[in-house]
Amino acid sequence: MNTSETRAVQARYARRDNSADAQRYSLYANAAALQAQQERLRAMARLWRAHGWTDLSGRTLLEVGCGSGGNLLDLLRLGVTPTQLTGIELLPERAAAARAVLPGGVQLIAGDACAAPVADGSQQAVLAFTVFSSLLDPSYRQQFAHTLWRWVAPGGGVLVYDFVVNNPHNPDVRKLPLSELRALFPGALLHSRRITLAPPVARRLPSGLIAPASLLLPPLRTHRLTWAVKPL
Repeated sequence: MNTSETRAVQARYARRDNSADAQRYSLYANAAALQAQQERLRAMARLWRAHGWTDLSGRTLLEVGCGSGGNLLDLLRLGVTPTQLTGIELLPERAAAARAVLPGGVQLIAGDACAAPVADGSQQAVLAFTVFSSLLDPSYRQQFAHTLWRWVAPGGGVLVYDFVVNNPHNPDVRKLPLSELRALFPGALLHSRRITLAPPVARRLPSGLIAPASLLLPPLRTHRLTWAVKPL
């Protein structure tokens, strides 16, 4: 556990304009955010079906950095059993928001993931969505990746969704290229694809053009979804 880095992450989030974030990431108010979520869900389902998972019922899944619970709700809609689902969130106010919207059977842990009481080999999938890019200390990134990898059972994996380009307007995040993912999970079999049209571009397009533009302009996709599988 690196307390200086976790405090730095908390400070970076505190600097953000939460009211602006609420509009920017609102699935109701922002067509670009809705398209990105739907594209990501389709890509997740394809990866897991290709992995041989015909359904998610009964599988143990955990999300690190679960925020106010949006991705956990999506996993429940995909068929994950509530009592087999866990979320970990560093910021107490976000963990409380998640608790308010999630079924009681979903376990929520507030605090630093690297100190969380999760048993080794207990999870079939561990999700980390735009978490690595918020960790600017390279040694903590390595510690974080090692922790997630310990939790995964053989035959399961870590699902990472994150930036592959830097944001020149946000110094609080740093890209996570595929080469670094390979170094962070050296024992993994990686299945990866670029998705998500650059949000500044997507937000300027009419809603009906966002999905076609994402398909036709792959160089403008700013994120990568990677399924890092632990061999049996």
